[in-house]
Amino acid sequence: MKQQPYIVILAGGLGIKFWPQSRYSKPKQFLDLLGIGRTLLQMTYDRFISKYPLERFLVVTNKKYVSLVKEQLPELLPHQILVEPLRRNTAASIALASYKIKNLDPKAKVVVSPSDQLIFNESVFYQAIDQALMAAETEHRLLTIGIRPNRPDTSYGYIQYVENNHSPEQKVKTFTEKPGLELAQTFLDSGDFVWNSGMFVWKNISIINAFEKYLPELAEVFEEGSSYFCTPQEEEFLRKAYSLIKNISIDHGVLERSESVYVVLGDFGWSDLGSWHNLYEHKNKDKKKNVLEANALLYDAENCYVQMSDDKLVVIQGLKDYLISENGNVLLICKLREEDRFREFLTDAKEKGGEFL
Repeated sequence: MKQQPYIVILAGGLGIKFWPQSRYSKPKQFLDLLGIGRTLLQMTYDRFISKYPLERFLVVTNKKYVSLVKEQLPELLPHQILVEPLRRNTAASIALASYKIKNLDPKAKVVVSPSDQLIFNESVFYQAIDQALMAAETEHRLLTIGIRPNRPDTSYGYIQYVENNHSPEQKVKTFTEKPGLELAQTFLDSGDFVWNSGMFVWKNISIINAFEKYLPELAEVFEEGSSYFCTPQEEEFLRKAYSLIKNISIDHGVLERSESVYVVLGDFGWSDLGSWHNLYEHKNKDKKKNVLEANALLYDAENCYVQMSDDKLVVIQGLKDYLISENGNVLLICKLREEDRFREFLTDAKEKGGEFL
């Protein structure tokens, strides 16, 4: 029987662009944003557990969220939850999983997935993953899943590839992080760009070799701690290790520098739920294109997202393209499409008091 890959789910993000619903104490991946009774983390788990065995799952999260992971995924054993003592971005998260897997199974393949995405056609999604796993057989190859764009979206990163009609995997040429509208339209018109999904597939040894080449300081720290993995000393080692390594994404640290990155094109219906506007696009709307999750009266209002507790009557007049969201001690009223302002909102809110974050 063919060996199954490890499934690594990244679940340590803050989800600041979903504030005030997403809080530092309970970020978006732990929320049921779609109102279906399953959180984004649980939906990600459900997607993979239907095809891959439970014992091959690892969830990487921050130490603050271990109890949330255990609560929402009680099937996982304690050793399947990899705990980061500090936030050091996706390169560190993936390195932690990679060096842990190296101890468990030196010949393993790995599928890395964020915990906050929507997949609408799972059978086509599985086909793309299978194609990437086959392509990853070639030594040193690093595979990513690219999504065929249907609009010039400025909230996603883009991957340019060199077309090869004889193979499902395409050689990656460039990465571009969140372009402006004009450049995004140029990418869409060119036909050789896809959205960067943040999902990766590779042999575990291939990504470790890439860490050693492109992020040698990070690789050295984790390699020195290999004897502590799967032992009682692992937690203490990680505290020291994370104080030494730098904050960098896997894209900037490895993929944008490697000559061995390939993309498998996906057309399975996908959304990176990165902001309120992304979520708005998937919600049912009234005749004025408003999303109402509230006891609300709207007058001359359109393209708004209203999310409030039902114990208040909300009366809104004359707003267009606005988000109105309440959670606990925070009421947010802002432009729906200006998600880049959220970091500023949270920085200023922090000055008002940590209880608002």
